[in-house]
Amino acid sequence: MEIYLVGGAVRDHFLNIPIKEKDWVVVGATQKEMLAAGYQQVGKDFPVFLHPKTKEEYALARKERKVAKGYHGFEFDVTASVTLEEDLLRRDLTINAIAQNELGKIIDPYHGVEDLKNKILRHVSPAFVEDPVRILRVARFAARFSDFTVAEQTNELMKKMVQDGEVNALVAERVWKEFEKAMSEVAPWRFIEVLSDCGALPILFPIFDDKKIEVITCLKKISELTSDAFERIVLMMQSTNSLEAAEYLCARYRAPKPIFEMVKLVMQFKPVNGANEILNLLTSLDAFRREDRFKLFLKIGKTDQSNIEYLDGLLSAFNHIDKIALPNHFLSENHGKAIGEYIYKQRLEKLISFLTHHAFLS
Repeated sequence: MEIYLVGGAVRDHFLNIPIKEKDWVVVGATQKEMLAAGYQQVGKDFPVFLHPKTKEEYALARKERKVAKGYHGFEFDVTASVTLEEDLLRRDLTINAIAQNELGKIIDPYHGVEDLKNKILRHVSPAFVEDPVRILRVARFAARFSDFTVAEQTNELMKKMVQDGEVNALVAERVWKEFEKAMSEVAPWRFIEVLSDCGALPILFPIFDDKKIEVITCLKKISELTSDAFERIVLMMQSTNSLEAAEYLCARYRAPKPIFEMVKLVMQFKPVNGANEILNLLTSLDAFRREDRFKLFLKIGKTDQSNIEYLDGLLSAFNHIDKIALPNHFLSENHGKAIGEYIYKQRLEKLISFLTHHAFLS
């Protein structure tokens, strides 16, 4: 049995990036031997094991064969005869196909170290075309390593995958997962650019393809203000000015419900005047029950400079009227409707008092 450190940990070591997690490949072992050594098996498609002490992932070296379209269309060979080179050959990019043995020796049969030095994202083998998720991964790595370029031959393979319909077979949840990860990277607009260059953008994200320049400009601007993927996604959807398209995209990829809720709030927002209108706006934002979401709305809304003073005023008004104490007789009986009316009246009175003593800009 031989054990090798592989993938991101080896790559990030060469790039002087802190290593977040370690993945290992085991050569010359069987599933039975791993279990006998105390490893815990996880995963359904192929044997992956958790180390009994560190809980890091150890996978049996494997070969794979394409048998159908899409992410799940593979058969795997995990017999003890599979070599390290065969395992590395089936990986996506050369920079992810570098291994290190237990003595620290680097095994780099596909010249990943050289591509790291030259800042190139290059496929390992022609088998790259068999897994459409790799298109998304290349785009995501371009967003992470913003000064890396996609090799011309790799981009040509990605174009072929698009033309062959492989992209259409992608699982919705996996698309969203890769997209969400990319939006937290240092240069999220590179994800859009790479997908556009290979022709996948209009298929996967037509909402962004239709307004590509606006979306990229938005991402560059907002990336200077926040690294939060949620905020970036909301703002890039807002930049398309199409609530219908945003709703379609969220539904298509089963996006977390709060994403579209916030997009809708931001895109439909209009400043209002008067105590009743302001209170109704705060109520529609669910500000009194979901303060965190309300403050996120304010933060996102302020990316439009014209809203800053108004939204600051809205926050001040909210802070002035938020806490309402109920009379004792409401606490002992069920007065649902009466309680609602009382709270509304008290908030309205506090809001009128606030507006009387403060200049509230519309």
